[in-house]
Amino acid sequence: MRAVIQRVSKASCTVDGKITGKIEQGLLVLLGIENEDSLADIQWLAKKIINLRIFNDEQGLMNRSLLDIDGNILLISQFTLLAATKKGNRPSFIRAAKPDIAIPLYEKMLIEIETNLGKKVATGIFGADMKIDLLNDGPVTIVMDTNNKDNY
Repeated sequence: MRAVIQRVSKASCTVDGKITGKIEQGLLVLLGIENEDSLADIQWLAKKIINLRIFNDEQGLMNRSLLDIDGNILLISQFTLLAATKKGNRPSFIRAAKPDIAIPLYEKMLIEIETNLGKKVATGIFGADMKIDLLNDGPVTIVMDTNNKDNY
């Protein structure tokens, strides 16, 4: 499971001209799911995302988590995060889980984050052509991969 986590002042997702999810201060999380991903990966990643201390304190230091600032999350499925680009110029998405595997894992991630955060999470629509609008704050962007937990 791979996530790109962006600290945002605001973010929204639009599908077919309609807003499906919108947040103010918080995190935009782009999530790529692989066939081998498990409930343990979901639990580890959800906990890391919610507890990342990447929001500024009174001194301007990144010492606060999403929980500390009562922030929000916009969670977007994005299979292209798992693109393999080693050979040629056309990305391969063979590592990305097919919808029959990815959708249940995405839904479990959504529930895990909502449970740990204590509030609803804004979303896009799985597999849809989504337009994401965001104001990146900082910018602060972090990439996490559950295959490399030791690096985080």
